[in-house]
Amino acid sequence: MDIAKWDAFVKREKERGVNLAILIGGEPTLYLDRIESFYKQLHTFCASNGLIKVPRERFPDMIVGISLWGDEEDEKTLRGKDTFSISRRNYDGDKYAYYLYTITPRQMGKIEHIIKKIRDIGLKVQMQILSNDENVDGFSWTTKELSDLRQEMDEVFEKYPDTVISSKYYHEVLTTGTMLNRKFGWMECPSVTRPLDKRSPQPKRLIEFIRWAADLKTMHRCCTSETRDCSTCKDGAAHMSWVMVNKRAHMQSAKDLKNWIEVYEMFAKLYQFIPW
Repeated sequence: MDIAKWDAFVKREKERGVNLAILIGGEPTLYLDRIESFYKQLHTFCASNGLIKVPRERFPDMIVGISLWGDEEDEKTLRGKDTFSISRRNYDGDKYAYYLYTITPRQMGKIEHIIKKIRDIGLKVQMQILSNDENVDGFSWTTKELSDLRQEMDEVFEKYPDTVISSKYYHEVLTTGTMLNRKFGWMECPSVTRPLDKRSPQPKRLIEFIRWAADLKTMHRCCTSETRDCSTCKDGAAHMSWVMVNKRAHMQSAKDLKNWIEVYEMFAKLYQFIPW
């Protein structure tokens, strides 16, 4: 609870070479003083359910990623509350906020409906895919569903280019788990906590990446969870990073290099290193 400890922690991380802090929950907006420790020292991204509006007078240009699991009824089913209606009111027209839309098999055929609602309030959206860690019935993916999903993601990206921040290559890598004939998994993932990374040979990875717990001492294995099966992981950030750290592998053809550039541009927009 001591904010001085948070300030000192962020200072150490900055000195270690960290240039981007990604704050995830729980719900970070419950502790605005902790967010401020990061914001005043580092480029900061905050993931939120959108129920508490980040005060823009205090954090004028901090990027807020609002988690979304579907429309109003889907949110009630999956989260117990219609958070979508509340987050839309809180962030209507906010140029530093966007939706992190996690797509489940039950969202198939409904994606455009959601994208339109986000477009109508002037926000952007990134599409992600659910990893069914708890093996809940009806929420695991089949190969056919993933193929159909890729097509649907491509279609909404083409139709709403000013709303959807994405790339078709990202859709391909995410839905197939394959990049340049390599399969995503433990020996390929780029976002493993550095001091815990004992893989050999060492794959291309994010520089000095560490996932810290809120006690500022405990390190977790990777950017998702301790127990996730890497072979079934669908994490969007991990797959996006997987592409980005393998730049040289994408320099074998003009097409591959174009794919790499588009994913890197997508990342830079999402974290506002370049404008939308």
